[in-house]
Amino acid sequence: MPHKYYKDNREFIKALKKSGDLVTVKQEVDWDMEMGAIVRRVCEKQAPSPYFKKIKDYPGFEAFGAPLATYRKLAISLGLPPETPIPQIAQVYLDRTDRGTPHKPVLVDRSRAPCKENVITGDAVNLFDLPAPMVHEGDGGRYLSTWHMIVAKDPDDGAINWGMYRQMVFDERTMVGPVLPFSDMGKMFWNKAVPRNEPMPFATVIGMDPLAGIAACAPAQIPEDEFCGMLMGEGVEMVKCELSDLYVPAHAEIIIEGDILPNIALDEAPFGEYTGYRTSPREPRTVYRVRAITHRNRPIVPVSCMGVPTDEGQLLRSFSLGLEMDKLLRSQGIPITGVYMWPESTHHLVVIGTRNAYAGIASQIAQLIFGSKLGPWFHMAVVVDQDTDIYDKDKVIHALSTKCHPVDGIHVYKNSAGTPLNPFAPMSERKIGKGSKVLFDCLTPLDWKKSDIPILVSFDKVYPEDIKKKVLDNWTNYGFKD
Repeated sequence: MPHKYYKDNREFIKALKKSGDLVTVKQEVDWDMEMGAIVRRVCEKQAPSPYFKKIKDYPGFEAFGAPLATYRKLAISLGLPPETPIPQIAQVYLDRTDRGTPHKPVLVDRSRAPCKENVITGDAVNLFDLPAPMVHEGDGGRYLSTWHMIVAKDPDDGAINWGMYRQMVFDERTMVGPVLPFSDMGKMFWNKAVPRNEPMPFATVIGMDPLAGIAACAPAQIPEDEFCGMLMGEGVEMVKCELSDLYVPAHAEIIIEGDILPNIALDEAPFGEYTGYRTSPREPRTVYRVRAITHRNRPIVPVSCMGVPTDEGQLLRSFSLGLEMDKLLRSQGIPITGVYMWPESTHHLVVIGTRNAYAGIASQIAQLIFGSKLGPWFHMAVVVDQDTDIYDKDKVIHALSTKCHPVDGIHVYKNSAGTPLNPFAPMSERKIGKGSKVLFDCLTPLDWKKSDIPILVSFDKVYPEDIKKKVLDNWTNYGFKD
């Protein structure tokens, strides 16, 4: 059965406006840093999304900033009330993607695909005709792809990948960006296209619907187009590209088609990244050669501005990574009570609640998640007992500070897979994607006598039920607000 969802960003924008999570900016804004600065401040203040109606030098274009940078907007994208608590949002996501049915895409004729309203090919292709923002001061160039997805296909088995890989505009028909070898598209490109010296077709989708954006961020175990269908409850409408056999969401704003070129590199970066730092030096990186652009009439370009938390990249990656770990651990029979990756950690720290069922369970949890395909993206795991609210920062900090032994409770895993974006890593490690991991075990050792276990002193734990009920029933009578 279909769930409530928005088939494109235009419907989503209307929903955000209705809920008070959108501000329409009628004043002209400059693509050269002004637009990026507005979006960055919106992210840092957790403010409503800006909908820019006028962009300097680009009549006929609009822009939409910080599309999914808060949990309110994430809830709305899933068809939920904006005030839905995080655990309930997580449960809806798990219900749809763990117990739901994958839905194959629904292929539509180009006459029904808004992304085909304008088709540009050949010598008419010019990336500078699109309002790529200069997102931050100090960036190596203009980044058209800040909230987007790249569609690629394995040249052997035809497996589809949707992923977010940044792209800097290099010239009129060229974009450049890092394609990490451990990413899904990176495995296709570096393991197959490069050794064969064969260009790999790509399609960059700009302004996809919000659930397609969630699917592109998620480390899905099935093709992302089918995963998106699970979130929607029905198949996503797709249309064939102009120049390849790739398919893209029919209701997207802009589609950029071309080839990823093997054994060629051009300089890219610096860039303000999801870690909240500018860590990548300007170096030769992967080249995307553009051969076609299609777009809707008066296209709306989404703008994400990475930096200190929280923006949509951090929030969605944290949300989906954490819940995929939840599925992984439950599939192995680990008695977890929940998994939550804090977006404020730039998806580097995950908290796992578990029933302390047997000795070494925290180490087993760490080994499973660090050794999975999710492992390169984070490096800190905190394992707490079932009585600790993993969504409450105060409770987690208290557990970490009082229940993790500073020697016996901390386990370091060296020479692991990491990313080249870790700000703490020396350049020698960043260059080769080397990382280390750490587990903070906040579980009480099972060989302690019950009398040795400190008693938690809290309202919930140290008062009898009748006293708690009396206090709660009289709370407002005492003069307190709810």
